[in-house]
Parts: sequence; C-alpha cells; structure tokens
Amino acid sequence: GSSCLSVSSLHPSLPLPAGTQRGGETPEPSEPALRRLSHYLLAHYQKGTRPVRDWRTTTNVAIDLMVYAILSVDEKNQVLTTYIWYRQHWTDEFLKWNPAHFDNLTQISLPVESIWVPDILINEFVDVGKSPHVPYVYVSHHGEVQNLKPIQVMTACSLDIYNFPFDVQNCSLTFTSWLHHIRDINLSLWRQPELVKFDRSVFMNQGEWELLYILSHFKEFSVKSSDNYAEMKFYVVIRRRPLFYTVSLLLPSIFLMVMDIVGFYLPPNSGERVSFKITLLLGYSVFLIIVSDTLPATAVGTPLIGIYFVVCMALLVISLTETILIVRLVHKQDLQPHVPGWVRHLLLERATVLLCIRDRKKFSQSRTQSSDLSRQAENHDSTAKLTSHGCEELRECGALGGTRPALAFASRAEGSVALQAVLHETMAIRQLLEKREEFRDVAREWLQVGYVLDILLFRAYLAAVLAYSITLGTLWSVWRDA
Repeated sequence: GSSCLSVSSLHPSLPLPAGTQRGGETPEPSEPALRRLSHYLLAHYQKGTRPVRDWRTTTNVAIDLMVYAILSVDEKNQVLTTYIWYRQHWTDEFLKWNPAHFDNLTQISLPVESIWVPDILINEFVDVGKSPHVPYVYVSHHGEVQNLKPIQVMTACSLDIYNFPFDVQNCSLTFTSWLHHIRDINLSLWRQPELVKFDRSVFMNQGEWELLYILSHFKEFSVKSSDNYAEMKFYVVIRRRPLFYTVSLLLPSIFLMVMDIVGFYLPPNSGERVSFKITLLLGYSVFLIIVSDTLPATAVGTPLIGIYFVVCMALLVISLTETILIVRLVHKQDLQPHVPGWVRHLLLERATVLLCIRDRKKFSQSRTQSSDLSRQAENHDSTAKLTSHGCEELRECGALGGTRPALAFASRAEGSVALQAVLHETMAIRQLLEKREEFRDVAREWLQVGYVLDILLFRAYLAAVLAYSITLGTLWSVWRDA
C-alpha cells in the first residue's frame, strides 16, 4: 500500500486519455470518422505547394461550365454579365486514404482555405461580381478534388450591335492559370464538347437573351517567347429576342410611314396636305426622342435601326418638300405665265402615257377648250373694232348731212355720246371677263401640270420606300435565320 492516489481514483468522472481502457473494456475510437479523417488529412498538409510527390508530374485540372442566366449586356461599356455554374476537378496526391480505416468513408468535404487550389482565372474579368462564397470542396479517397461554385462573371466582350434588335453576340470566357505554365498545370474539359455545347438544362430562358450554344476550345499560348500556358476557351453564343423592340420601335415607325404614303391621296390643290405632312414630321421627331434611350449606343458604330430611323426622317422631309412644291405650283396662278410648251409636251402628253393616267383625255379637251376660248376672244375683239369703226362713220355721216335740223343733230349727238359710254363700259366688262377666263385657263393648265407631277413624284417616292423596306427586311431575315 502506497499512500499516493491516482487521478482516476480521485476523479472517476474525468475522461480517460485516448486509447486507454477501464476494467478490461474493448477500446473504441473517441472521435467520429469524419473528424479523425479530417485530422488525418490536414494534420501535416501544406497547402502552399503543388500537391504532387514528384515535381515533374503535371497537375491536370478538368473544368466545366454551365450558363445559368444572362444578367445584362452593356453595349456602351462592352461588358457582359453572366451567372455560371463552374466546376473544377483535379487529383491531390496528399489527400488519399484507405476507407476501411475510417468506417468505409469514401468522400469528405474539406474547407477550401485548408487545401491547395489551382490559380485559374478568367482573362476577360473586368469586375468582381457578387458571387456567393462556397467554403467547401469535395475530396474522394483516391485524392480527386471537386470544386463546384457559382460565379457572377462580368467580362469584357466585343459586342456587335449593327444588327440590333436581331443581333447575335459571341462572347468568350478564357480560363487559364495565371502563374503556372503548362508543365505544372494543364487544362482539359470535364465533359464531352457536344454535351457542353447544347447543355441548357439550368439556363433561365425567360429573359431578353436566349442561349444558343457554348463552344469549347483548348489552346496553348506563350507571352513574348516565354513558357507555354494552357487555356480553355468557352464561346457563349447568345441571341436577343426581338419581339419587344419590333413592337415598340419598328411598328410605330412603319405606321407613320404608311400614313405619309396615304397622305398623297389628298388633293394637291388643297392646303390640308401640307399641315398633315408637318404633323407627321413632328410626330416622328417626338417618337425618335422617346426611343433614343432604348437604342444601344457604342463609340464604334451605329446600329442599322438608327440608320433606318434617320432615313425614314429624310423620306418624310422629302415628302413634305414635294408637297410644298406641288402646292406652290397649283396656287398663285395670277402671277404665273402660261405653261411652257416643253413642259406641256413632257408632262401633259408624254408623262400621261407613261404613267397610264386615265383622264388624260380631259387634259387634251381642256387644252382644246382654252384654244377655242382664245379664238372666240379674237372674234369679239374684231367685232368690237367694227362697231367702233361703224360708230365713227355714223358720226361723220351725221356731220356731213346739213339738211337735218339742229335740234335733231344735238339730240343725236347726245345719244351717240351715251351710246359711246355704254359701249366703253361693255368693252371693259368683256375685257375683264376675258382676262379672268384667261387666268382660269392658266390656272387649269398649271393644275393639270401639278396633278401629273404629283403622281410622278408619288410613284417615285413609293418605289423608294418599297425598295428600302424590302432591303431592310431581307437583311434582318437573313441575320435572324443565320
């Protein structure tokens, strides 16, 4: 009997050290298998070095990519924001174990900060997105490490907006090791390229853009004849859905152009056409101001739809100019001379045949009536001259006849003076009516010229609008199908 007491006898409730046993009991592990395995793997692990036993061994990193959503496309700053599911897979030679020693545990999750992770970045990164932090990686008993994480990627992309709103964008995501050359870290594709290309299983297909496909390409490159680096490039091909822009941009412009064409059916001698065309031009200007913020803008080029709006504005201005010309032609005839012969020959004879104007016979009849009226005016002038000459002869005869009484001569003289006044007034009225009829003939001729010229310019304008519309429609259809 020693007087010294053991600690266990004084405090029987205290736990025994690991591996000790009480009263011949079977030894049991004091910690769960996950903790023991984690301590076994990370106790002497050094995350600062590449996990290979032979430095000549290349670490092969297999990567995979799935697009979850297209968040935004900034055409002005040439930035594409996407949300992707990114996966990495590599072998760590220092993270292997025998599952039989750890309760048949074949897979464990470890903190990503505790192990070595390859320095693979995206070359097109322009800003750090709001990506959620995934603190763990999966490790299997063969040493295979799987790093799965979602990333909000803000990358630089050369966006071509010329075909807006039927544009297709092709943006690349280039994964490469920023420091290690290809002898240390090599890249490969986790899945087959065909599976990656048409994988839209997780893509949110309700936004403005739709995912067409993802192309993958492996490449080796070197910078200034230095060591070669491995890179895996993914081409994300997306297409804009044009329905919203077609309804809000193209259809209102098309409706305004149709109303401009319909406005040509207003009579050319009425002033309503000018006010109608000016109203359309002002309405189109307000429309362009409203849609200016909707159109994408870059410092490189202008989309075709912007050129389309400018050309439509130019066509409206041309239409208004043509209307002003026609209205000026058929008004203010009092200050206009007769229609020149060559104009009458070209427009009232040749153009009516070429344009297939049905009432060209009326033009010839009106010209015949005007010539008849001019001949009647000449006959009236000759009659008036004869009457005046006759009156002069009567005065001479009355002066020579001395047998008549003096009073009768005086009364006859007073009657002849009154008759002369009446005849003078009648001749003035006739000259005024003839001059007015002549003005009406001039006005009728210029109205006919304006009518034919209006039809000619309208058909030329309509042909230009149709050719322009067919060209744009064909181009956009080709781009849409391509």
